[in-house]
Amino acid sequence: MAIEIVILIIGVVFVLLSILGGMKSDSSSTSKLNAKLILSIGIIGICMMIYGGFYYGSMNHPGQIERPAVASILEVQHPVQRVQIISPVEGDRVPCRVLSMGVYPEGHDKDIWVLLLPSDNMFYPQSDHTNTSFKRNGEWQVITRFGGSMDEDYEVIVFEADASASQFFSDTIDEWKRNLFYPGLTEEELPEGAVEVDRITVTLADHCRGVF
Repeated sequence: MAIEIVILIIGVVFVLLSILGGMKSDSSSTSKLNAKLILSIGIIGICMMIYGGFYYGSMNHPGQIERPAVASILEVQHPVQRVQIISPVEGDRVPCRVLSMGVYPEGHDKDIWVLLLPSDNMFYPQSDHTNTSFKRNGEWQVITRFGGSMDEDYEVIVFEADASASQFFSDTIDEWKRNLFYPGLTEEELPEGAVEVDRITVTLADHCRGVF
């Protein structure tokens, strides 16, 4: 159970005890000390409820609406023959958060993942709240979040993944989020079911370390 929920529950208990204590007491049988104690418990309970409720809500908000930047968009040749990235484009200077977009051919049935490869040569799978890139009507997209320094080059790599590889990436992201630690993946750690299908190089236009 999250610590915020525990604090919230204790706060509710304190407030109830304060209310019940006030109802049972009267001026003739309750000392000023007991009255002050009941009042203190009630105030502490209210403060704990506010604290627990606020932080529980902020930590469990169902996904904040993000407004990522949109970079240059590559003109698409139809009919689409392969999975490819169309935005950003090769050589773009990008902000810390940008919407990566692409296309896929008719009948494509695998998940699409974008992995970032910065100068530390570690791979960082990108996801929205659904983890995999969103696919619809031959187009896909995912918010990509950069964490490097201004003018640092990044490889933006697109993979198509089978069910096992996709689950691996999802589990990896979930573990990183739980631990609040994002070490990246080595090339050897990439699952066999993930196949690279496109790659571009972009450059950061801002300082992005510690932004996310």
